[in-house]
Amino acid sequence: MARTVYYCAASLDGYIAEADDTIEWLTGYDGSVEGTGIEPAPGGYDDFYEGVGALVTGSVTYEWLLGHLGRDGDWPYRGRPTWVLSSRDLPMPPGEGVDVRIVEAAVADLHDEMLAAAGERDLWIVGGGDVASQFADAGLLDDVRVTVVPVVLGGGKPLFERRLPGAMQLTDVLPRSNGMVELDYAMRR
Repeated sequence: MARTVYYCAASLDGYIAEADDTIEWLTGYDGSVEGTGIEPAPGGYDDFYEGVGALVTGSVTYEWLLGHLGRDGDWPYRGRPTWVLSSRDLPMPPGEGVDVRIVEAAVADLHDEMLAAAGERDLWIVGGGDVASQFADAGLLDDVRVTVVPVVLGGGKPLFERRLPGAMQLTDVLPRSNGMVELDYAMRR
């Protein structure tokens, strides 16, 4: 059964982007594991993405994605339906096989449709913190998987926009070979 998962990277002090929405601190990060007794776990983004059937994001993250399509201009989530929560008219990504749905609605009203589209795979909350908070507020967030990057920003866009309505249970700690650590949590209900 599909789960609703907020999967992202955050700075050590809990920010997913700088105040101006830039993420060079993440894309330019180059680290390694130097300590003894630390065994990097295999896996990461590619393994996670294989289990994704549908995505949901906010308009700021969506616009960032459109601005960073890469050399070939291809939408990175081709073949997977993507909901963009926005009250504005936004451009569509170019190319064939792109299924982007720009909607203005409460996440509770869209959740069943999103899960159905995900099928047996997960619904990925790509970003940002407000979208993830909306799912948590509605009791629809199942898992939080945050990769902590050992960078301190001192301010920016927070992992969540507000306090979550409940506690989380740690389910896994996965050190990566680049010095980042993935923390996996299940929401308690």
